[in-house]
Amino acid sequence: MSASALDHKRITTKVILQMKKDGEKIAMLTAYDAMTAKLLDEAGVDIILVGDSVANVFQGLESTVPVTLDEIIYHTKVVRRSVKRAMLVADMPFMSYQVNTEEAVRNCGRVLKESGAEAVKMEGGRRIKDLIIQLTEIGIPVMGHLGLTPQSIYKFGTYEVRATEKGEAKELIEDAKILSGAGVFALVLEKIPAALAEKVTTSIHAATIGIGAGAGCDGQVLVTNDMLGMNEQFHPRFVRTYAKLAETMRDGFKEYIKDVKEKKFPSADESY
Repeated sequence: MSASALDHKRITTKVILQMKKDGEKIAMLTAYDAMTAKLLDEAGVDIILVGDSVANVFQGLESTVPVTLDEIIYHTKVVRRSVKRAMLVADMPFMSYQVNTEEAVRNCGRVLKESGAEAVKMEGGRRIKDLIIQLTEIGIPVMGHLGLTPQSIYKFGTYEVRATEKGEAKELIEDAKILSGAGVFALVLEKIPAALAEKVTTSIHAATIGIGAGAGCDGQVLVTNDMLGMNEQFHPRFVRTYAKLAETMRDGFKEYIKDVKEKKFPSADESY
């Protein structure tokens, strides 16, 4: 964590935009429970995202589509209890903001009021421009999300890299400018060519947070369970594994089971 980040007792939208201006990289990770959130906050992460990835790493689902608004509120509320410094952002799940603006504003308001999140994140380009304008006008900060948008997986039919063709790349740049102009303070760029992500980053006021989008973004995000090596079946090239917790946990479980079976646990010192 850099010295400038240490100067801030709380990370806010203003701090995030200043970090972009100063060239200080932004670190974002996910959390869905209080204990993980506490460790992330103490480590100095800048943004904690309660992502709809809770579907994959917590609920055991294949896609993020089934996650509900109430589930996001619940997990964000739990995470909020442990977060003192990092900015807390909550994902808006599928169909919580797509029906109409009135319903979307009400749902985003619920998230902030009931969970303690400081901003919401939503997927999509120019189609959510008016919603972003309205949300920011009433004081709800918004983080955008372009490129591979997991809530649209049934439309795309694949998790392959997006915007590799000239037409789609041009549209993504235009969408990024529209979202930034509408008031998003940050924009996740997922699984797009690094050169394109860097071009977007230098073209907009909002901070860019990359995931599989190269080093040219203003910051990076990973799913915490992935970077800790807890998901042994998921090995995309953009995930760097910083630990092997699945192996460590499995070994611990086996040792505990062995000690119980062999009557080595509990000992006299571990008994009352």
